[in-house]
Amino acid sequence: MSHGARVIRTGTSSAGPGSSSCAPPPGPEPGLLDGGYARSCSALLKVAQMISLLIGFICVKNSAWTNYSVSINFEIVTMCDLIMILVFYLVYLFRAYRILTCISWPLAELLHYLIGTLLLLIASIVATSKSYNSAGLVAGAIFGFLATFLCALSIWLSYKISCITQSTDAAV
Repeated sequence: MSHGARVIRTGTSSAGPGSSSCAPPPGPEPGLLDGGYARSCSALLKVAQMISLLIGFICVKNSAWTNYSVSINFEIVTMCDLIMILVFYLVYLFRAYRILTCISWPLAELLHYLIGTLLLLIASIVATSKSYNSAGLVAGAIFGFLATFLCALSIWLSYKISCITQSTDAAV
């Protein structure tokens, strides 16, 4: 009997328009845009992530700088994350994953979310610790934490990790 962690893929946004927490939309629609994906939970989660990142960026950008390096660090992390989420959103919305088959879209999205969520969490913690009385930096950090939570939720909904006991006995 072997014990170990196994990744069980229950459905990702890159594998199609559906998500694991929503009912799958009807078959593929003809046309340029994938309307089923635009209405899916995965797409709405990406839109919520982009909105929270944009609000956090605007709050930090318009605040009085108490620490220039913290502000710039937060702005760079939020904009890079926002751009990558927008790229994935557009790839799935326009069904570009069918044309660009040389890229493993589920793996690329998983790596983006793992690295982006970690960097966003670090940037939000640093912004919170260095905020000193800057309301804009505090508000930006709060929206950064919200975006971190939404990114972690997206990872959890797309890739559920659980420990499963596997039996090596063969039933004949």
